Amino acid sequence: MGDVEVDLINRDPNNLNDHIKVAFEDVLAEPEGAHSIDCVWRNSYKCFNCSKGCCYNVLAILCGIPLALCWGCEFAVITFQHVWQITPCLRAFMINCGCAQKFFGTCLQCCLGPIMETCGLCFSNIVVKNS
Repeated sequence: MGDVEVDLINRDPNNLNDHIKVAFEDVLAEPEGAHSIDCVWRNSYKCFNCSKGCCYNVLAILCGIPLALCWGCEFAVITFQHVWQITPCLRAFMINCGCAQKFFGTCLQCCLGPIMETCGLCFSNIVVKNS
């Protein structure tokens, strides 16, 4: 595995969680004509950000490492299944389907091909005239 450094600045380089970027302005907004006094708005902003940050950090401290362990095991199992079960099974299925496709195609060409060709020749001589 080697020593890989984790990026402590950009923690979502693939933008997996853009849908949960929530700021105060995304949740609370006072329309024109319905403004609270400035100290209420300013302190609400501070309360929202502080509680959101603290709650997230407490949950991350309590659950982050155990959940990372569980997700690591989950993806290890998925990788194992794909390497040792799903991909070989799919490959065997594709090989067998290719063989069946050739067999079925040959049967159709031998049995139905001449019949369809004869019908095509018969119907190609039909001429329709509008009067």
